[in-house]
Amino acid sequence: MLPAGNTASGLTAGGLTRTLLALWLAGVAMRMTILAMPPVIPMVHAELQMSETEVGLLVGLPLLLFALAAVPGSLLVARVGSGLAIMIGMAIAALAGAARGAAIDVATLYAAAIATGFGVALMQPAMPTVVREWLPGRIGLGTVTYTSGMLMGAAFAPMLTIPLILPLAGGSWRLNLVYWAVPAALIVPVFFLLRPKTAAHDEAVTTRGGRWLPDFKNPTLWLLGLCLGSNNSAYFSTNAFVGDYLASFGRADLLGPALAWLNGAQGFALLLLFPLAGKLQRQSWPYLIFGPMLLASFAGMIFLSSTAGILTATTLIGLTTAVTLPATLALPPLLSPPGDVHRTAAGMFTISYTVAIIVPTVSGALWDLTGRPWTAFVPLCVCAVTLTVFGFVLTRRPRKPEVPVPDTVRVQ
Repeated sequence: MLPAGNTASGLTAGGLTRTLLALWLAGVAMRMTILAMPPVIPMVHAELQMSETEVGLLVGLPLLLFALAAVPGSLLVARVGSGLAIMIGMAIAALAGAARGAAIDVATLYAAAIATGFGVALMQPAMPTVVREWLPGRIGLGTVTYTSGMLMGAAFAPMLTIPLILPLAGGSWRLNLVYWAVPAALIVPVFFLLRPKTAAHDEAVTTRGGRWLPDFKNPTLWLLGLCLGSNNSAYFSTNAFVGDYLASFGRADLLGPALAWLNGAQGFALLLLFPLAGKLQRQSWPYLIFGPMLLASFAGMIFLSSTAGILTATTLIGLTTAVTLPATLALPPLLSPPGDVHRTAAGMFTISYTVAIIVPTVSGALWDLTGRPWTAFVPLCVCAVTLTVFGFVLTRRPRKPEVPVPDTVRVQ
């Protein structure tokens, strides 16, 4: 039996490749349907006559479900296993994502957005858990792999909607949402075929008694939640407001390039993430370097109005949030005993997405109350500072005692 630290922890080279591909596709499914909305928000805004606060809430509602359904997601993992929980979540997110295109008013749009968020929320506690179960000796690699899928899933829709998908959909924002749901649904059977062919990884959690409630008295859990919440708020809020923000000073022509650079920069970050996968674990440098850079990027959004300034700022926002995201997501498997990873992850997501609901809503409300578009970015500056400080503190938290995990997962 190979020790956990060896090249695949008992996986053949082909098995490792298939496992990583399954993780990557799951990551894509976690973001693709959600991020199909920002490129068409101006169209939705106009057709449904939404206020800026309602736009902020449209972004915040899926995140609300990320928060509210994280603990039920932990329960689902404890009852049916992490692999099946991921597939259930993917199917719900794809179907609900398509249903957004049938919205007849703001209320029905919100309902479909809530269901989409619910599906993704079921997946989120399962992902760190399945990484710990499938690749116990390579948590950094597994985390970077599924995070890279999230980043690419988030980039596909913003980059391709305006130049490619909308023309295919005849300019319909409704058909655009349906088109993006199709590949998300197809990922479900592909994931099933690629995942390890034994249920041992799904049984790892239930053998510990099926515990699923997060320990909200644990200060580490709050640090994790607030750190991840700051990262998510910065990214999702920028995607939500950049279109109307650019239009407010006559630069609506920059919406396509700004979204492309914002989300495409996350793909560029992969060039940095994969070679450094093992050096992201419990290291402070991602926060100390990229946290202040994120703050400077929001300052650029506020004070710069030139094409170069806006595109540079949005590019750096995408890059900085991309690097700090896997650094944070890798922490629950490293700071928790293996059987408690889903509980810690569920608590982290509950807190983080509660923050990510509040921040864009506050940003939109500030804009509406003051009439000054730049005020929407003030809460995001606070997020950049929080990410820097709390991320650094987390890397100094004591490591939890390791509990041996049977090396029984094999892929032929």
